[in-house]
Amino acid sequence: MEMYKLLTFKDLGDERGKLVVIEGGQSIPFDIARAFYIYGSDSTVVRGQHANRNSEFVLVNVAGTSKVMITDGTRKEVVELNKPMEAVYIPKMIWKEMYDFSPDSVLLVLANTHYDGSEYIRDFDEYIREMKNFNKDE
Repeated sequence: MEMYKLLTFKDLGDERGKLVVIEGGQSIPFDIARAFYIYGSDSTVVRGQHANRNSEFVLVNVAGTSKVMITDGTRKEVVELNKPMEAVYIPKMIWKEMYDFSPDSVLLVLANTHYDGSEYIRDFDEYIREMKNFNKDE
């Protein structure tokens, strides 16, 4: 199973300024059902700390920088988001933690589902147990 995929969007800017377009089902691998953003956090804050049974995500820092720790319970990677035309795609059943936000960070998150709190796994030990069953089913 792929833990994540780095995405690069086209920079369509010109002398008038920068322009980046993100289109669901084209520049990202799903149709967008939900968008939200995280701002006003600092380098001491850790966000996320969960996995999702059904949701897929694309994270892009449209301003500033942040880091994303991604794990499937056995492998662990850290991705630094520091360019508004670069993003990370995170499939379902991958644990994610966002942290080390710069003071000007605005982290845009696009999801393929509407919010449903029951599909979140917020306890890492529970996540590891579910991953054992999830990997058997694949």
